[in-house]
This record gives sequence, C-alpha cells and structure tokens, in this order.
Amino acid sequence: MQRGSLVRSKRKHGPDVWQFRWSERGPNSKRVYRRRVIGTVEQYQDEGAARGAVAALVSEINTHQPIASVNPLTVAQLADHFEQRELGRDNTWRTHATKKTYKGHMKRWIVPYWGQRRLFEVRTIEVECWLRRLPLAKSTCAKIRNLMSVLFNHACRYELYDHNPIHLVRQSAKRKQAPSLLTPAEIKALVDTLDLRERALVLLAASTGLRQSELFALKWGDIDFAGGTMDVTRSIVYGVVGRCKTESSQKPVPLHPRVAETLVRWKERCTSREADDWVFASKQNRGRKPYWGQAILRRYLRPAARAVGIEKRIGWHTFRHSYSSLLRSVGTDLKVMQELLRHSSFRSTLDAYT
Repeated sequence: MQRGSLVRSKRKHGPDVWQFRWSERGPNSKRVYRRRVIGTVEQYQDEGAARGAVAALVSEINTHQPIASVNPLTVAQLADHFEQRELGRDNTWRTHATKKTYKGHMKRWIVPYWGQRRLFEVRTIEVECWLRRLPLAKSTCAKIRNLMSVLFNHACRYELYDHNPIHLVRQSAKRKQAPSLLTPAEIKALVDTLDLRERALVLLAASTGLRQSELFALKWGDIDFAGGTMDVTRSIVYGVVGRCKTESSQKPVPLHPRVAETLVRWKERCTSREADDWVFASKQNRGRKPYWGQAILRRYLRPAARAVGIEKRIGWHTFRHSYSSLLRSVGTDLKVMQELLRHSSFRSTLDAYT
C-alpha cells in the first residue's frame, strides 16, 4: 500500500506549503512521479492535519474498486479532495469568482457543520432542515445546497461514494422581497448631482444593464463610438480579469448617443486613452487596474442618492434590474429583452429580472 510522502516546501513569497508526492504506473509501465500542493502551513499547521487532507487522494491511488466500501471519507476530506482537483489555479472549468465563492461556502458553512460526518451519515431530510435554519437569504441557501450536490457528484465521479443524497433536497431560491428599482425620474435626479466619472458609470449601467464585473472591465478599444455599440468581452471580479459570466454575455451592446457623448467627455479628461487602457482606470494603480466598484458605490453613489431623497438601498445590480423593468414597461418584446440583457436562458429574463 502506497502512503506517499509529505514535504514542507519553502516559497519565495508567502508561507511554506505542504507538498504531497507519490508515484504511479504510466502507459508504458514505467513509474511516473507525481506531486501536488495541498495547502499552506497556515491552513494545515502540522503534518497530521495535512495528512488528513490527502486521505481521499491516498485512497484513490491505492485501489481500483469503489473507495466508499474500503475507506469511508468524511465531508471535510471530500471538500479537500474537491478543492485540490477542481479549484486549483490550473483548472479553467470554473471562473475565479466561482472558485472563491465555493471555497467561502465550504469554509464558512459546510465544513463546520458537516465536516466530521462520514459520507454515508449525510441524510437528505437532515440537510433540508439544516438549510432552513441558516440565517441566510433563500438564494444563498440554494447556492449552498447546489454546492453540496456538486461535492457528492464529485465523490461519485471519483468513486469515493456511490450516490448523491442531496439530489432530493428541496430548497427554494425565491426572494423574500422584490429587489429595489429606480424610476426614470430617480435616475435623472441622481445623474444630475454626480460628477463626470460617476455620471458616466450610472448612465452606462442604467442604459445598458451591464453587470458590475463587465462595467469596470471595459477598455476604450471595446467602444465603437461611430457605430454606437460596445463589445463586452471580459469581466473583472475581486481584481482578477476573466471571461464573462456566460457565452451570451459576450454579445455587442447598443450605446445611446447621450451616453456616448458623456464617455467622450470622460475620455478627454483621462490620462489613459489608448485602446488597451481601462475606461475607468484607477489613478492610485497608475492605470494598471480599474477602480473598485464597491468603493465608488459606498463613497459617492449612495450618499448622492440619499441627498436627492432616494431612500432605497441601491447597488450596481439595482441599475440592471431597473433597466429590465423599464424595458418591459414600454412594451419591449421578451425575446428582445433577453438579447439586450444577454441572458443565456429565457427563464432568467422572466423570473429574476422583470
């Protein structure tokens, strides 16, 4: 039986890491040596903790029969195995934002409650009742439920377990209350009080329905002022540039002449004006990165909204919801709405936004 070896390795920057090493037979029967970074010494303070994190990997290496019958794993070990295999930097199946969200939900909710349970001890009804007790929005509970299902599907895929008990767990994602919407009068009142940078941001968000990640990822080369369109080709989340949320999100967006005029005035004021420069480049980062959206929202937009009598709590997504509802209020065809909002599914347009 192969147990592999754990080695503590130093890095140029940051804390030391635990590295797991093992060997396996290659296609030509020659021995191939493998290694994988398990985590930092801050995550696993001693070798025993690091050894526990690779229990699923060790089982996978040593047997060709279903592992669940040989060495029942805990949920915490499954979560570690999933993180090592699916949430690493070299894995491009999921976006950076999704990986960060998955890690956060596992660390904050799933592992603290279910971590020490063996996989066969996780019961459908118990999971359902636990989700209902969580002090979270229904949509967040639904995401946690879906992540638990992803974990058990991962276990089945690697033959760590033989079925998914989350498949029959019921959890609604329906909102408890409708999202805040801004009327055209409120948007105009807000825009009239803002400086040029914030005015350009709000006009773009309110007239195109761009997501925050897409709004701050715009570059001057994406905007065709002559043709009156914008290409949405990337997004930025937590400072990391990546692809858009869905393939449908990468469609061209029409640009209103007044918004284009405001952007031209903003470009004249900017020092970064090349095609590859950010439209909303941060001066603090010397134009290398765009502004942080939440900081602008907190320091400028919300105080300005309160100053003109808007008591609603607004966020960047408020403009997207408002844009959708305004389109519907003027009788826009639902298929056209789906194209303008760049939704991958027609149901999203109907249920979540309108």
